Amino acid sequence: MSGEATAGAAAAEVAVAAQLACLLEASAPKPGNVQPGAAFHDTSYQDFLASAAAIGPAFARVGEHPLGRTIRDAIEATARWVRRNSNLGIVLLLSPLARAALERGRRSLRESLAAVLAATTVADAADAYAAIRLAAPGGLGRAPDQDVARPPTVTLRAAMALAAPRDAIAREYATDFHLTFEVGAPALRRALADGLPWSDAVVETFLTLLAAAPDTHIARKLGPDAAAAVTRRAQAVARAGGVRSAAGRAALAAFDAELRDARNTKNPGAAADLTTAAIFVALVEGGWSAGGGGDAGA
Repeated sequence: MSGEATAGAAAAEVAVAAQLACLLEASAPKPGNVQPGAAFHDTSYQDFLASAAAIGPAFARVGEHPLGRTIRDAIEATARWVRRNSNLGIVLLLSPLARAALERGRRSLRESLAAVLAATTVADAADAYAAIRLAAPGGLGRAPDQDVARPPTVTLRAAMALAAPRDAIAREYATDFHLTFEVGAPALRRALADGLPWSDAVVETFLTLLAAAPDTHIARKLGPDAAAAVTRRAQAVARAGGVRSAAGRAALAAFDAELRDARNTKNPGAAADLTTAAIFVALVEGGWSAGGGGDAGA
């Protein structure tokens, strides 16, 4: 196989891992999120399936285009299938991870990621800003410096660092994906190693991430106190056993009911996005067989 063909095959595998991460995350019954049998007023489970499929071509070309172009292409492709923002945070997280996976060589995935983030440009920021404007996430607000409504003058990582105090996705860019690599991925690996099926392992990973830090998606809509209260409830559900006990499952069901309202204001969307990143890392570093493969729908 030629070097070009080998590179193409590697990129295709990275794209599959990105799509599979999206599907596994969307299909798990995470409290307060869209899942099979539970939609939002403006977004369905099928919208998330369409979003996962839509990003495939952009991620298959992740080694051919600059990072910002991948982000913009993925969001534009999603917008042709889904009318509401369904995956902006996911695309912002998976794009540098996918590029890092393709370029890592003998380095660890996180070392490769750090190099990808350090190499971002102002043009990457401009493309990412265009993607953010197109996705139009709820509760975005205005920023005093490098607001997405204006052309950026700093690199994508620098722009994300400015937003880090108020946004979990931006914070990952500023910390070489601290929560993804040090909280989410380890939680998922432990759950899979303990024999939990993918669905339960994803829920446990989500709960671990939500318990680790207040969800900035909630904070933007309802304020920091509301986000902190949701994190405390996640911690209580985890102490009750989460997916690992009958009492924990009852607590999860109650928590899910508490997080649902007509406008989805308590949706822990940032924790869900971080969960997707953790799944991608586990797939790239450990492979599909790490979770038993075919039990994904269990």
